[in-house]
Amino acid sequence: MAEMLADAGQDSKFKNGSLVEGTVSAIKGDDVFIDIGYKSEGEISLSEFGEGAEVKIGDKVTVMLVQLENERTGNVELSKRRADDKIRWEKILERYVEGCVVTGTVKSAVRGGLLVQIDDVEAFLPGSQVEVAPVKDLEAYVGQTFDFKVIKISNERRNLIVSRRELIEGTLAEKKAELLATLEKGQIRTGRVKNITDFGAFIDLDGLDGLLHITDMSWGRVKHPSEVLKVGQEVQVMVLEVDRDRERVSLGLKQTTENPWNSIQDQFPVGARVSGKVVNLAAYGAFVEIAPGIEGLVHISEFSWTKRVARASDVLSVGDEVQVVVLSVDVENQKIALGIRQTQANPWDTVQDRFPVGSKVKGRVRNFTAYGAFVELEEGIDGMIHVSDMSWTRKINHPSECLQKGQEVEAVVLDVNAKEQRISLGLKQAQTDPWSEIATKYAVGSVVKGKVSKIASFGAFVELEDGVDGLVHISQISDQRVEKVKDALQVGQEVEARVVKVDRGERRIGLSIRAMSMSEDEIRALEAEASGETVEPATSTPAAGEGFGGLSAAFDNAFANVEWQPGEAN
Repeated sequence: MAEMLADAGQDSKFKNGSLVEGTVSAIKGDDVFIDIGYKSEGEISLSEFGEGAEVKIGDKVTVMLVQLENERTGNVELSKRRADDKIRWEKILERYVEGCVVTGTVKSAVRGGLLVQIDDVEAFLPGSQVEVAPVKDLEAYVGQTFDFKVIKISNERRNLIVSRRELIEGTLAEKKAELLATLEKGQIRTGRVKNITDFGAFIDLDGLDGLLHITDMSWGRVKHPSEVLKVGQEVQVMVLEVDRDRERVSLGLKQTTENPWNSIQDQFPVGARVSGKVVNLAAYGAFVEIAPGIEGLVHISEFSWTKRVARASDVLSVGDEVQVVVLSVDVENQKIALGIRQTQANPWDTVQDRFPVGSKVKGRVRNFTAYGAFVELEEGIDGMIHVSDMSWTRKINHPSECLQKGQEVEAVVLDVNAKEQRISLGLKQAQTDPWSEIATKYAVGSVVKGKVSKIASFGAFVELEDGVDGLVHISQISDQRVEKVKDALQVGQEVEARVVKVDRGERRIGLSIRAMSMSEDEIRALEAEASGETVEPATSTPAAGEGFGGLSAAFDNAFANVEWQPGEAN
């Protein structure tokens, strides 16, 4: 019983995975036999002692009991390597805890990160924990020594997971806090361009990133921040705003230089002629840079004295070098008005010399409006013929009634207004006024032939020679009552009528188809009335029922309330 109890006590200390002390009892070839005090010895490969190790019989060694009886050999299975690993790991647990800082050297790059040698311990540094920003080339870190923070101790894998990023972030946080405490509005700081975006750039102020907005990069126009800065560039910036609660800093680059607008009026006085470059185009004009950070607007109305400019892009392109004149300077709103046409002589200043009032000119009809026609006298110089100055004999409602676009015409200059850039022309004034001979050519009582040109509700206009129109009132069309003019006459119809009234002042000719049946006495009476004489006719007027002179009076009465408008069609 005593022997059984002793054996049971002895077996209780031999557990798989435990560390036991043993003595080298024999060495046979590459096998080392270890006596651990059990009923049988254990066997270990000489390679587990390490390359070049000297092992002698009687040496004391610590080994791990892997298995008391190997299923294949029946012997005790021991491992010195495992024992060494366990001893090393237990020492690691004594030395390191999660959160401690250690120093190590990057040994090699592996999948997902780096292997770091820390004393006699190999630790794993994940790729995401190398830097604050993602790292593309991990090989560049091999051989370098850094401080690391132990972020996890894995008992299962018996390894350390470390982070360099957490140390950097901690250091940056301290720097950021210190920097925020010392930053003040208006300070000039040195920084490095860390990143560039469409709206600006982020500047590293050695521990704190500040935003440099695109509008604060230059006093002039900046289309994209990359035109001014490059990543990694060192710059001097001014602190514009500091928000300590949100840890945000606004920076300015242009504020480190003097605002050129402060001396703009001395540098570019009104009337000065300067050179510049077109930097931007809009529908309404072109922006021209006349000095670094100084842009002025040339409105399309200031492009040319004579040409009509619809869009700035029709004349200029970005990058063009141009000569401009300063028209006005608004320092408060930082605006400069420029002019291109002012660099050239204004042709309107001498237009009165080239086109004096009363002179005859020739030109080509360029365009129509409801009230007249524009005639191009020279490039960019137009004169306007009003509809009232197109014909001596006819009322023109629209210029297309007597003119065509592109037609070359001769006209007389009626008025020149250089200030308003207007020239008034007369088409009819270039021709002889036919009314000067109307009374002779169309004597009262004479018979004329013509063609019905227009029909109105009150009568018909008959075109005679020289473009002169006479009017046959509805009451003078027939002896019979006429309800509607168009029932008796048609446009284009040839008619014969007698002249019963000529009014040179009003430029009117009254005609009567009814009067074609007048007798000789009645015609003489009508002629006498026109000349102011008094002649008694032999018989009464069958048409009017009264004296022969009453026909002219009837014509006046008929048209007393009628506006003479040959252009008004029924």
